Amino acid sequence: MTAFRITNVQLIDPRKQTVTAGNITIKDGLIATDDPKASTLDGQGKCLAPGIVDVGVKVCEPGERHKESFRSAGLAAAAGGVTTLITRPDTQPATDSPETLEFLRKRALSACIVKTHQMATLTKGRQGQEMTELSFLQDAGAVAFTDCDAVVSDTKVLARALTYASQLDVLVIGHPQDPGLSSGASATSGKFASLRAIPAVSPMAERLGLERDIAMVEMTNVKYHADQISTALSLPSLAEAKRKGLDVTAGVSIHHLTLNEFDVANYRSFFKVKPPLRSETDRQAMVAALESGLIDIISSMHTPQDEESKRLPYEQAASGAVALETLLPAALRLYHANQLSLPQLFRALSLNPSKRFGLPGGSLNTGDPADLVLFDPDTPYILDRFGLNSKSKNTPFDGQRLQGVVLATFVAGRKVYGR
Repeated sequence: MTAFRITNVQLIDPRKQTVTAGNITIKDGLIATDDPKASTLDGQGKCLAPGIVDVGVKVCEPGERHKESFRSAGLAAAAGGVTTLITRPDTQPATDSPETLEFLRKRALSACIVKTHQMATLTKGRQGQEMTELSFLQDAGAVAFTDCDAVVSDTKVLARALTYASQLDVLVIGHPQDPGLSSGASATSGKFASLRAIPAVSPMAERLGLERDIAMVEMTNVKYHADQISTALSLPSLAEAKRKGLDVTAGVSIHHLTLNEFDVANYRSFFKVKPPLRSETDRQAMVAALESGLIDIISSMHTPQDEESKRLPYEQAASGAVALETLLPAALRLYHANQLSLPQLFRALSLNPSKRFGLPGGSLNTGDPADLVLFDPDTPYILDRFGLNSKSKNTPFDGQRLQGVVLATFVAGRKVYGR
């Protein structure tokens, strides 16, 4: 591959936590030492950062290709500056066998223009009764294990699975919610939910789920990542686990960082996500935890749903929102509000997920993969959901003013998107 340089850019380095004017050289799919003789691409003073590594993306193959395919997810990811997808196993059927995992791997390689890695389920069929063949799935390429929002309620089954996962040194992803308390809930308990008669759950359900999981981590010494922390009540437990030296990290979804319970307004089902949107106090606490490093990763929790499952009464509507293309511009709201710097954002969007999942990259070091996003953080626009590349259009940001556009996305040095 011919070397080329991207010149005249602001380099966002999440590892060094710096923003510097400079150039970057790409050769053979990697970031290389500077070569003034290489052909150049003028970045026009815009920002260049490591590509986003998005944890917990749902691609609906097999079973629900009408909602999202690897092809459409790849196009959406590239348009959003996402260069690596780490996909969830809550597919139909669930990704609980090496054969299903191999099918997904081949589909992704043939149809998706960005990099993909697959997670597998912790228990068969996500039923919480019998653990999967973790070793075989690890050999087949699973980068982590999770039952997603189907929380394993039988602690004996969970203990066995975590013990085996610890012996294999694999990462387990938990969904910190008490399944009994959160069953059937569509909102966070409080005055807002009461006035609208929406079935609600106390934020304490998240803390109970997290503390149960942390106790299991302490017992089994497994590597653990909480997929979504969304309430201030959970933060002391997370901080205590880290203080004890447990191998625990945590993520937060872009929706819980930028939206709150009042955005539901008069039963707007595009704002129905899982866990439900929280109070503004909780949202601000998530931003502060991200700034301090207590929360490690920002993810889209991209969950495509078709019109039929969303155009229902709020309580009956499916949970979830698409977010691959809106992840970066929504995250830039925190930058424009002077709550997080660009290096802090990309620490959580690129560097930390790369490190947690043992992937190369996430920074601008020589020798790293040339997975990069060139973007203008300042261009404003009104989002039209029908312009999204995802097959499903269930975004809560439809019609909203966003600020920040992706100009180009590079995967292994190859330009896969250009505005």
